[in-house]
Amino acid sequence: MSNTPVRAQVKGAGQVTAGRNSAVGEQAAAKPGKAAEAVTATSAGPTAAKKAPGGKAAVAKAPAKRAAGKTPAKKAAAKAPVKKAAERKPSAKAKQAPEAAGAPAAKKAAAKQAKPESHLSMVRRARRINRALAEVYPYAHPELDFENPFQLLVATVLSAQTTDLRVNQTTPALFEAYPTPEDMAAAVPEELEETIRPTGFFRAKARSLLGLSAALRDDFGGEVPGRIEDLVTLPGVGRKTANVVLGNYFGVPGITVDTHFGRLVRRWKWTDEEDPVKVEAVVAEIFPKTEWTMLSHRVIFHGRRICHSRKPACGACPIAALCPSYGVGETDPEKAEKLLKYEKGGHPGQRLKPPQSFLDAGGRPAPPLGAAAAEK
Repeated sequence: MSNTPVRAQVKGAGQVTAGRNSAVGEQAAAKPGKAAEAVTATSAGPTAAKKAPGGKAAVAKAPAKRAAGKTPAKKAAAKAPVKKAAERKPSAKAKQAPEAAGAPAAKKAAAKQAKPESHLSMVRRARRINRALAEVYPYAHPELDFENPFQLLVATVLSAQTTDLRVNQTTPALFEAYPTPEDMAAAVPEELEETIRPTGFFRAKARSLLGLSAALRDDFGGEVPGRIEDLVTLPGVGRKTANVVLGNYFGVPGITVDTHFGRLVRRWKWTDEEDPVKVEAVVAEIFPKTEWTMLSHRVIFHGRRICHSRKPACGACPIAALCPSYGVGETDPEKAEKLLKYEKGGHPGQRLKPPQSFLDAGGRPAPPLGAAAAEK
């Protein structure tokens, strides 16, 4: 018998053995005896030869199993690009980011607006408001008629709890009857009360006028002092009244915190303080001293004409873009226009004898007491 078939069979037997042992590692190499037994069985006779086709089939299957053995590695290799593709997915999302960039930007802007305003930002905004008001009211002035410091002092005391218009309509007769501190100090209380009755709270105001007139006569030689420390010692005179007199007659800068001033600075978020003295202190830190008197006039002018207490004319406000309280009043421009007062609404002002700058700006003098009623 030829040895060639036997060698082929032996080779095939070896492959079968290797195929069978592939699942248990390298045990085929450690047991060569089985290969020899396969050779003996092949040379034994026809029975073994009949099994040879099975062996060939096993030989044919072996590469498949080996391939199967390599499959995990190939699968891992095939998965690698998938992972890379997965890693590239964020870049694909990044391409879509510009489309959705508006939403995060809007949220960020909203969050920024929601943040509390810094003190520095508030100060800058407050000064911008002052500059804007200076352009709107270049003719701003004290709205009390007076010719000397005594008249201004008395008129300011009378202006408590009433309008400057009513005071201006009352003082001509008052100063005609009592032109000096000495004259007023000697007045009959009942007669003085009747003269100032139109201003309201006339009994309390009469006591203040009699007391301050006597103090001026006795302590200051009949002259109005030019220092706040002296003015506030007079009956009925507080810091507001003293600042009005100092700023508008003596040229000493002062901040006048009346109801209009206090309301507006709170609406503008300059301060939350309600106490006039504390409001004055806060505002004094925001503006240079040279601005104090005119700032007071501008703010009060704006409060009386546009930024009213009950129904502000937000839709006609020239500083609406700077106001954090925009919207508390009427925002419709046409409706807001109808809420404007005094010269801004085409009505007379509060002074019977206003300065020429006011008249040049289109303002009109107020009517005297007893004449047609003017706008408050």
